[in-house]
Amino acid sequence: MTGEFGWKNVSAAASANKVTDPDLQLVSQCLSGVESAWEELVRIHTRRVFAVCYRFTGTSEGAQDLTQEVFLRIFRTLRTYRAGEGSFVVWLNRLTRNLLIDHYRRSRQDRSTDSLEDKLPRIEEATSASSRADGLLAGREASELLQAALQKLSPELRETVILRDVEEMEYKEIAEVLDVPEGTVKSRLNRGRAELARLLKRYKVAV
Repeated sequence: MTGEFGWKNVSAAASANKVTDPDLQLVSQCLSGVESAWEELVRIHTRRVFAVCYRFTGTSEGAQDLTQEVFLRIFRTLRTYRAGEGSFVVWLNRLTRNLLIDHYRRSRQDRSTDSLEDKLPRIEEATSASSRADGLLAGREASELLQAALQKLSPELRETVILRDVEEMEYKEIAEVLDVPEGTVKSRLNRGRAELARLLKRYKVAV
């Protein structure tokens, strides 16, 4: 993995920002060919990427495949990362988001036949829910029901809810990842949470 400009950019930033962004040192080492640094970078961020992929796909198998695809893309494009344009996590989330939206668009036709009604028999056991839609995201007891509801949201609303309520990112970070104003992030989040609540109430789940 090479790229002289990218390496110099990240290496200089790593020296100046070791405390503020611990990933920079690993990225710098990756760009200089240190294999163990790449393995560590993958280890640190696999759980984060898998969690987001799972919320988008709804299956462990699909999430695993997409997680591998995300890290393959990271490996191929790491030299394009510019430390001065934001943290590595923001860059990683933006890359993951773009890949997942591409996946969503490719599989939209398949998903259009996979309705919440079709999932109902499988998810009726998930009877416990918390009092807020964002609280539901942290609870395992209604995960299947929530996953079905998430799949009904538009990609714009779903990604905003996931980044805020699953990834717990700040509004500013989400705005950077999605390349939209913070006001748009807040609007999408409110609409996404409201739509989740409506879907869950539709199946008589208290929210």
